Amino acid sequence: MSLNDPLAADPFVELRDVTFGYGERVVLRDLSLAVPRGKVTAIMGASGGGKTTVLRLIGGQHRAQQGQVMVDGQDVGAMDARRLYAARRRMGMLFQFGALFTDMSVFDNVAFALREHTDLSEPLVRDIVLMKLHAVGLRGARDLMPSQISGGMARRVALARAIALDPQLIMYDEPFAGLDPISLGVAAQLIRQLSDAMGLTTILVSHNLQETFALADHMVILGPGNVAAQGTPDEVRASEDPLVRQFVHALPAGPVPFHYPGPTVAQDFGPEGVSGGRP
Repeated sequence: MSLNDPLAADPFVELRDVTFGYGERVVLRDLSLAVPRGKVTAIMGASGGGKTTVLRLIGGQHRAQQGQVMVDGQDVGAMDARRLYAARRRMGMLFQFGALFTDMSVFDNVAFALREHTDLSEPLVRDIVLMKLHAVGLRGARDLMPSQISGGMARRVALARAIALDPQLIMYDEPFAGLDPISLGVAAQLIRQLSDAMGLTTILVSHNLQETFALADHMVILGPGNVAAQGTPDEVRASEDPLVRQFVHALPAGPVPFHYPGPTVAQDFGPEGVSGGRP
């Protein structure tokens, strides 16, 4: 099921009939979705449905086995290393749990990309880093080490690092995981404010239903390998698709099974299973 959404008329990112798998396990099959320019798009769905894989395809860590991954009109899969690195400088990424460099201070974590990818003077790097830290409320923590700050603060430092190069596209992989309610609220507010203030195209992968539905302009719900629904939060919430209803309403029973596919109970616990199975 695909819901019509006027926001998707001008996509900054578009996946066209993308198929990708790990070995014999196909994760995405003929997947097509659009990420509107300058808006917050949330990608949600059951665990193992390919959400993080989509981010990796957009960033060029993986290449689609079939189909196209388009970023601002350019095919990521057709880029050579030089063009891919140039494209990545227009992207920011906030990894799960922040992924800060543990042997660098807060200041040096944020300064890393500026020092690696620009020829800016140190005084200018300092001013930019302090501005980014100020934007996330942590200018005063510049000299602390990652081990000296909380998990919520580490996520905010990672956000400052992700926007250090003023990207056009920023991707968040589970930015709310493991946060207390106050830190979660702060993170959600920062994502919205930075998106609006900087005109960012934002892709958010999350399992947090309440905050994500309140935050997003555009929703994509992934089913087994493809899109189950996409549209505005209200359209997705009203979907009659069984998988979407199960996910949105947190129902324990539905198309997403409790048991991982495997042999039947009779096969595992019957005479043949007992004699033929490993202990």
